[in-house]
Amino acid sequence: MKIAIGISGSSGSIYAKLLMDKLITFPGLQLAMVISENARKNIVNELTDFIPESYGVKIYTSKDFNAPFASGSAQWDALVVCPCSAGFMCKVSSGLADDLMSRSAQVMLKERKKLILVFRETPLSLIHIDAMRTITLAGGIICPAIPSFYSGDKDLYSILSTVTNRVIDLLGIKNESFRWGN
Repeated sequence: MKIAIGISGSSGSIYAKLLMDKLITFPGLQLAMVISENARKNIVNELTDFIPESYGVKIYTSKDFNAPFASGSAQWDALVVCPCSAGFMCKVSSGLADDLMSRSAQVMLKERKKLILVFRETPLSLIHIDAMRTITLAGGIICPAIPSFYSGDKDLYSILSTVTNRVIDLLGIKNESFRWGN
């Protein structure tokens, strides 16, 4: 499975870290990343232990349209934007593709591949709700970064991992995590 991870400019880079920490443990995945300029700033401001280059995956710049996942013919399976800002989500819903991340989102939609946006902003305006509706109708998945608490986790990383575990489930990857009813 080939998965591109986009990190947009929303606060919440911890979600990207937790997702990458888990994804690199699954054998057979081909991973790549694209990170916006604002995301780089947020990573520096929010985390001291998240160095995207340490994962050993190819990281593309926002303007590198030669990245394989910028074309449907490369047959990448998914793009997960984690965290996803309201601005990026609205860009996707309008069909704009002016950088690698937004181009790749358009590719996933047109190729009927997985596009998962881990939306991390609040409160919502009607513009955001309409964008979510448009993306959902186009085949994308809006996965708000809202942790669950029924697993009884107490530490912050475990609680936040309920979101990234859900993303992994949405990708169709067999994942060991808390299951309701167990």
